[in-house]
Amino acid sequence: MSTPIMTIMIAAVRKASRGLQRDFGEVSALQVSAKGPGDFVTSSDKRAEKVLRVELAKARPDYSFLGEEDGETKGKDPEHRFIIDPIDGTFNFMHGFPFFAVTVALERKGEIVAGVTYNPITDELFHSEKGTGAFLNNKRIRAGARRYLHDAILVTNIPHRGEPDLHVRHRNEIAVLQARAGGIRAVGSAALDLAYVAMGRFDGAWSNGLKPWDVAAGLLFLRESGGFAATMDGSTDVLNAGHFIATNADLLPQLKSALADAKKL
Repeated sequence: MSTPIMTIMIAAVRKASRGLQRDFGEVSALQVSAKGPGDFVTSSDKRAEKVLRVELAKARPDYSFLGEEDGETKGKDPEHRFIIDPIDGTFNFMHGFPFFAVTVALERKGEIVAGVTYNPITDELFHSEKGTGAFLNNKRIRAGARRYLHDAILVTNIPHRGEPDLHVRHRNEIAVLQARAGGIRAVGSAALDLAYVAMGRFDGAWSNGLKPWDVAAGLLFLRESGGFAATMDGSTDVLNAGHFIATNADLLPQLKSALADAKKL
């Protein structure tokens, strides 16, 4: 049974997704503007974020918000904040590629305690609350159990052209991992990457150049499914680090070692 806050979050995500499902079939008619080189926002992003904020605020009017499109809004309750991304994978969405997600997390006193990530095209809804496990369409999910990197399939987010400082670093990371991992994929949505690791669809993930709204819900799914997340520089604040490593306990040291070796190139 869903708790009140989970019911609220799921309902908001589903309502915001209705417009995206409609717009996805009209890709050529989308209004698109560039936030920076290789970084885009559509009218659909803006509408979806507005729906999320309105619906969540109806139920929890005092909570704060942090969103990709409209930034941070301080609420009367300093201990609770919704972290939202109306479309994680906007470039995929713009091209009619059905791998993007609406994602919402609830932060309480600096800790993520609830999360929802939904792909409205595949109708896959991931959700979790602290201490209750992680679920895909109401079925319990668990992180994969592969023990060796050479058997593992990994996923990463390839930096876009507006992130030139990350290009060489990422190419070096791929070069090292190509020689050690079973395979590497790129889906184009960090929110889905983390959800897929949490369910064992991928064995591990790593990415750079991220924001809290890209990863907040997914980090909770990973933890609640028995997986682990870490930073590449040893810091403990994965949510705000801007990068992550996500996998199971056996693969984590192997993936860390490979990425450390890539820094030496």
